[in-house]
Amino acid sequence: MTRKGHAERKANSLWDTYTSILNYQAIILSINSSFVDPLLQFETQLSIIESSFKMVFAIPSLDKVQEMGDDQNERLDLEELYQSILNIFEDTLLILVSKDLYKLQILKEMAVWMNQDRSYMQKRVMVIITRVLNFASKKVKGYTSVDAPCLGVLAAELSLLCSNTDQTITQQAAFGMYHLLCIAKCQNDLNTSKFDRSTSHCLLPPSLDIEFLPNILQGDQSKIAQSVGQILVPSLMTDFVWSLFMRLSAPDQVMAKEAATLLKLILEFHSRKVTMVSKIVSAIYQQLCNNSTHIMKQAMLRVITLLTRTSPKKVIFQLMDYPVPADNTLILMWQAAGSESSVAPYVLKTILLILKGKPGEMQDSLTDKKRSSLDATNMMPVAASQALCTLLPTGSYKKAVAQFFPQLLMALMFQIFYSSNMELQTEDNFFYAQDALRVLLNCSGLQQVDITLKKRNFWNQVSRVLFYLHGTYLVAKTLGEYNFPQFPETLQYLYKLSVEGPRRSEDSVITVIFLTELLNKFFKDPFPEEFLGLFKNWVNDSNPAVSKLSLQKISSMASVINEIKDVSGLLISIMDAFSSKDKTVVIRALFTLRRLLNKLDRVTYSSLCTRIASSYCPLMDHNDAGIRSMAIRHFGELLRDMNQYTWMLSAVVLEALVPLILFLEDTDKRVVTSCKHTLEICASALKWPALHLLVENYNFELVVLNICNNIFISHGSYITDLISDCLGFLRSSRVYLRRASIILIGYLATLGSHLLLRDDIEVLLEAIDRVFLDEDLAVRELARKTHEFFRKISHKMTSSIIKQSFRRLFNFIYIKKVKPLYNYVSPDEETASIKDMKETETYDYVL
Repeated sequence: MTRKGHAERKANSLWDTYTSILNYQAIILSINSSFVDPLLQFETQLSIIESSFKMVFAIPSLDKVQEMGDDQNERLDLEELYQSILNIFEDTLLILVSKDLYKLQILKEMAVWMNQDRSYMQKRVMVIITRVLNFASKKVKGYTSVDAPCLGVLAAELSLLCSNTDQTITQQAAFGMYHLLCIAKCQNDLNTSKFDRSTSHCLLPPSLDIEFLPNILQGDQSKIAQSVGQILVPSLMTDFVWSLFMRLSAPDQVMAKEAATLLKLILEFHSRKVTMVSKIVSAIYQQLCNNSTHIMKQAMLRVITLLTRTSPKKVIFQLMDYPVPADNTLILMWQAAGSESSVAPYVLKTILLILKGKPGEMQDSLTDKKRSSLDATNMMPVAASQALCTLLPTGSYKKAVAQFFPQLLMALMFQIFYSSNMELQTEDNFFYAQDALRVLLNCSGLQQVDITLKKRNFWNQVSRVLFYLHGTYLVAKTLGEYNFPQFPETLQYLYKLSVEGPRRSEDSVITVIFLTELLNKFFKDPFPEEFLGLFKNWVNDSNPAVSKLSLQKISSMASVINEIKDVSGLLISIMDAFSSKDKTVVIRALFTLRRLLNKLDRVTYSSLCTRIASSYCPLMDHNDAGIRSMAIRHFGELLRDMNQYTWMLSAVVLEALVPLILFLEDTDKRVVTSCKHTLEICASALKWPALHLLVENYNFELVVLNICNNIFISHGSYITDLISDCLGFLRSSRVYLRRASIILIGYLATLGSHLLLRDDIEVLLEAIDRVFLDEDLAVRELARKTHEFFRKISHKMTSSIIKQSFRRLFNFIYIKKVKPLYNYVSPDEETASIKDMKETETYDYVL
């Protein structure tokens, strides 16, 4: 083909391009005027514009087009055709943008298409982008709202082009950036006008005259970063940073370096406006795992450092959200996050927040978002412990470690316990908490503590489930032995932790042990009142272990009990522990109270003796025989201690008589022995004759008869109250109590019949009737006999008030000898017989 024919073919192709562009414009504008869904409308238009773009900017340059003409006229025609093609493309964009600023996003796509293929006329593309932005910046001034979410990404593309080697492209990019920033400024001004404009930090700095900004932006990345950082709102700034970050892994190394430099500059001063921190950190991890070049690796790690300055919590949480143990890449990122001392306190605060979690807990326990590292469990605390092993030895963290030593110490003590109890342990052993504790000790000048713990085999045993209590004691004890300088801060933090209350009950156990040992080392008993108050509160903690530890410490202070200011409150808290559901706590409380009472000042003792005595009464019917025995015996000891104040205790003694009598039939010999012991003391307190019948092989019914006679003679008015107390035992699950209570009710009602009203007898008959169906034959037989006694008493009653009063007076002066009512033989009375009971000496009693 001749040169002329070739030129004609190219000229024809220009006409084809012109025709196609006209058709495309018609289609685009017709879609723009239709009622198609806006999203579908934009996607369709963008697809057509992409085709137009590739067609328009694939044509030769203007010089080459002019060479197609044979003469001047043809060259002018071709030039006009060339300009018409570009103008149609540009006009199409202007029309779209004039209708909707959202379609500025097309310019962002054009910049991307331009960079994908360097054969396109980049200069001409930049001219069109700049003109459209210029048009939009003028038009936007009359808008009441601006919707241009693409500005961040487009700003990133233009900012990189501002450093292009081609001066023409650089100049156009600078003007484009200028117009873009004007739009962004207007958008920001419209947003802030709804609030207080004085709070806006997105205006151009005073040192920059916006009229001269295009010249300033050319090739000066620091000025670009300063302008962009102060004008773009956070959402646009985030897009800007993300776009630059994605360029770090671009094949074009020159472009990647420019992006790295600009990214560093923007994050140095404006990283606070970046909201997509976690996504960037995650992307950096992926890029670093893909063997990035050394320069890009350093650039990405620098991004981690800069993001940590203003968003330490987001960065650290993301870094902890990877499987443990951490790989080398993650450790590099930890080091980058912890490279500056200014953010060390915030990093440690975030890690301490994570360490509040328990390994193995369900996800979402610390944050609302779904964790991606593990599907069902939270392993972030384990990752945080491993991270501390990397961060704490860093020189930049020395001051922060000293500041947070108590918090780190206790958090790691808790984590050691959690790790040793993790159900997740299979073949993996995640004991980074103990490694972190060793690092903490060595970074805090406590190397000797570490060495001593090693000699005591602490580090080898600390991971064992049953060792943690003793292990906690060892750490506290060893710290105390070396008079660790952090003691004041640690004690203050332990007190704060104790007052606020830890998140878990097992944390309380560790706190109590640690605090107790430190106080034992540095204070003499009794503790300062504020700390003693903690132990008083812990007595009734929901965790039985905490209660017992507190009671144990309080018990050890018996020798100085009288030096305590609020001794009454302390004793009352111990009595409150009697209601614990854990029997070991109740037993410890009984022992502690008894030990303190042995040393207590008698004046204070006497002021509380009635309340203390009353607190023993509910325990006399406790399900545990050991507790029943202790409560009964301690009740007797209290009566013996207070023998000079028996007048204060007579009502409580009478209240305790019913269980003391009934539990003489207890199947546990300890309880029986305690009842005998205490009943003898009660007899003395009530000024009764000695109960000589409480011998080894005593007869229960005769003891009841003896005691009831004494009750009638000394405290007859209490008989109805005692009967009421007995009725509750008729529903007991223990057979011996049902038997004994029927006998005691029978004697009390017979002796006090003159005190009972007809309604009282009806109640007693109804109660006995319910026992007729008892599963035990002896109970049924005793109930039948008692029912007969009550019927006889009922028949003797009169409705006349005068006759009833006369009968009561007569019963006080008339005494008659009677025989036992039941001839009852206890199962344990192997040597007794009915004949022996009939020959027993009768006793005086009131009819």
